[in-house]
Amino acid sequence: MLFNSFEFLFAFLPITLAIYFLAARATDRRWARGWLLLASLFFYGWWNPANLWIIVASISFNFYLGRHRIHGAAQPARRRYLILGVAANLALLGYFKYANFFVDNVNALGGPQFHLHRVVLPIAISFFTFQQIVFLVEAYRGEAGDYDLLRYALLVTFFPHLIAGPIVHYREMLAQMNRPAVRRVQTSHFAVGVTIFCIGLFKKVVLADGIAPAANAVFGAAASPGVSPTFLEAWIGALAYTFQLYFDFSGYSDMAIGLARMFGIRFPMNFNSPYKAANIIDFWRRWHITLSRFLRDHLYIPLGGNRKGPIRRHVNLLVTMLLGGLWHGAGWTFVIWGGLHGAYLIVNHAWQVLRQRLGMERTTAAGRLAGAALTFGCVVVAWVFFRASSFSAATTMLHAMFLGDGISLPRTLARSLGPHSPVLGIVPLRFDGLTPNGLVEPAASLQWIIALAAIAWLAPNTQELLARYRPVLGRIEAEPRAWPGTRLVWRPSYAWSLVVALMAAAALANMWIGDNAEFLYFQF
Repeated sequence: MLFNSFEFLFAFLPITLAIYFLAARATDRRWARGWLLLASLFFYGWWNPANLWIIVASISFNFYLGRHRIHGAAQPARRRYLILGVAANLALLGYFKYANFFVDNVNALGGPQFHLHRVVLPIAISFFTFQQIVFLVEAYRGEAGDYDLLRYALLVTFFPHLIAGPIVHYREMLAQMNRPAVRRVQTSHFAVGVTIFCIGLFKKVVLADGIAPAANAVFGAAASPGVSPTFLEAWIGALAYTFQLYFDFSGYSDMAIGLARMFGIRFPMNFNSPYKAANIIDFWRRWHITLSRFLRDHLYIPLGGNRKGPIRRHVNLLVTMLLGGLWHGAGWTFVIWGGLHGAYLIVNHAWQVLRQRLGMERTTAAGRLAGAALTFGCVVVAWVFFRASSFSAATTMLHAMFLGDGISLPRTLARSLGPHSPVLGIVPLRFDGLTPNGLVEPAASLQWIIALAAIAWLAPNTQELLARYRPVLGRIEAEPRAWPGTRLVWRPSYAWSLVVALMAAAALANMWIGDNAEFLYFQF
């Protein structure tokens, strides 16, 4: 079931909220939690009920291991059970996510051919697997606190974050679930939650889905034999996907935070205007924050982090990002994407060390702007591999983006220049029309891209708009340069109610006339 579907908005969500709060007020809170657990399992089983056994078995195994084997055991036994639990979780994830990839690559090498029935990836398996690895580690460290199967199962399956995060800690949610406030409707929680949800719905349905056709057309053409996008088309496609993914994932994160807040629960921040990042290190502090936290705490630091010298730190960074890329998808394009970001991080750390040695610790406004522009350009290049269906499609895109086939200009300019076309350095200017392959309509696509870029770079994000109402766990780092000279903040008022209502109406209208596209992170 999609957040951006009429079944969810007008059936599942209101029924779930109403029965939950009625049960919480009229009965013991365990009945309310039990109802929310059943509703979340129904939400998960909506796509494929046959996959319910996987998540139920995973929850049962991990809770038993954490509660009855790791918790309270002697140190050597705790460590063995932790290794067993992590290995079992990764084996489950590896089978469903990478078995086909492994067999296909082994067969491509020649020799004996292996045949495997195509394994269908259960939705959300990456997220609920990582969620439970976090629980096992917390149990090993003695940080999990109270052990209750109902609360644990609800933590894993809670539908706002079940499909694509954020990845939350058991200890973060446990205290909130035990508060009396979650047993009754609070107008402040509900108003904040509905506002954040509607903003996220608008981002997804209007902004992300609005630019998606341009990205799909260009990347689809790049994957087709004999079709090569022009310079302008390739950049339109790459930038269209860059902003499609941004508003798609930002929209999902907002909707997840808003839904949880309706129940009186605060999630950790998962998305913080990453395209405003001044460097690639800053980018990864802002993009999919809880996944970055997981990779840092459970992969980078156990590998040694930065404690064993600069060379080992660079190796650890590269390994972490390569595995992070492979986590996103079973394909070499994802590995390359992770490798690129690993290389970016290595260069960024080396540059920071060099700046310190040269006494260049202060950064000017021009330097920050240049760093942000360079970071954004590097991110766009990496997104090409992330989106492309194959390595050849990615190289076709990059070949066109970096002038491999010259620059196509409008025919009207060709007529004004006459038969002797000039050259731009060694790159010929071709006059084949602005869109010779008819992949995109350039004017409309560029208008969309400029508008989305302005929102991503200049506007405050959702958490900044509602910062005074503590929309997420932890402190929100505001962007003082956003909207200089204004006080654009949300407050309960008729004006803001009208704005949010218009955003919701625009989203519903787009849902009515178009197809409800899945969130991009559902495929991971």
